Amino acid sequence: MNTGARYFLLVLGVVISLHYLLSFTHEEYGRITSMSNIASHFQQSPTSSDDTAFSGDEISIVVPAMDPNDTDITELLHADPPKANATFVILARNSDIDGTVKSIRDIEDRFNHKYQYPYVFLNEVEFSEDFKRRISNIVSTTAEFGVIPHDHWFQPDWIDETKATAGREKMVKDNIIYGGSVSYRNMCRFNSGFFYRHELLQKYRWYWRIEPDIHFHCNINFDPFLYMENNNKTYGFTITMYEFEATIPTLWGHVKDFIKLHPEYLAKDNSMDYMSDNNGETYNRCHFWSNFEIADLNFWRGEAYQAYFNYLDAQGGFYYERWGDAPVHSIGAALFTSKDQIHFFDEIGYEHNPYTHCPRKQETWEAGQCGCNPAKSFDYDGYSCMKQWERIQHK
Repeated sequence: MNTGARYFLLVLGVVISLHYLLSFTHEEYGRITSMSNIASHFQQSPTSSDDTAFSGDEISIVVPAMDPNDTDITELLHADPPKANATFVILARNSDIDGTVKSIRDIEDRFNHKYQYPYVFLNEVEFSEDFKRRISNIVSTTAEFGVIPHDHWFQPDWIDETKATAGREKMVKDNIIYGGSVSYRNMCRFNSGFFYRHELLQKYRWYWRIEPDIHFHCNINFDPFLYMENNNKTYGFTITMYEFEATIPTLWGHVKDFIKLHPEYLAKDNSMDYMSDNNGETYNRCHFWSNFEIADLNFWRGEAYQAYFNYLDAQGGFYYERWGDAPVHSIGAALFTSKDQIHFFDEIGYEHNPYTHCPRKQETWEAGQCGCNPAKSFDYDGYSCMKQWERIQHK
């Protein structure tokens, strides 16, 4: 095909596309260029001084003059793709800057350079100028930096410090990870019941939790926020596993007590059978690994979860034991939402040392240009709870 013919076909395609676009966006144009109206113009039609006529030997089509101030077509051609009211949330210290840069670089390259969601960074102290400068240099959109209110982070005054100290010392003796750390307990309590109350998050409906030193192995070729919103999802995860029993010896007992007090909060068709092998009598310790989670902030803000968290918080287990935000979040989501409101993001290849989720389907792995090895995915490791999650999907 010669060059002239190619240009003719290109111009013809543009003209046809504009015709259909104008037909949908301008009622008068659509009426005039309809087949019935064209048929009525097989006779020569007069034209006004404000109209443009395209005439041939047998037909005259009158096109109304376009308003030069009409911006409908420009707006359509330049409209941004739909987005959710969402943000990334990153809890980090100034000393975490290198690992945080690594994580943000990953999510930018794999997803956010295209989708342009903002970031909220939280710290118990002011972020340094160096931290803000290095983060601002790599994000493709806005970043806000907030300080956590004192009462949301530090151990409450009503905690019995003698009892809390004894609990930490026992865990250190038993070689339990973070067993002696108060700051780790502060973080778990904050993530369980306070992060969604921060002023910087009040304008958002959805969040995606990011931590320093994590890795995304695959291109994310869809918008998880919109997927959640459009499919009535509440909580999304990539990895599920067992909790260390020694860190939560009394947690399930308190959960059962809360359920007895408030049976009205239990969702129909909930995920109790994911967490318990005997209809709630005991906890099998399965939870969603919450260092990755995409969720609805309104769920945490809601009456059921707030009452649940406040009840647990009053028991002191975040400090007397070492309750983590992962089991606290997971139990809340599993009990107070229906199971079809919780979503496993198989497409998102994710690593938080030492565990990795890699897409299991060959076509998904290829479509995401994943760098991980599916054979080494944690999904069916002996410490994974994926089988427990899958068993309830068929009930």
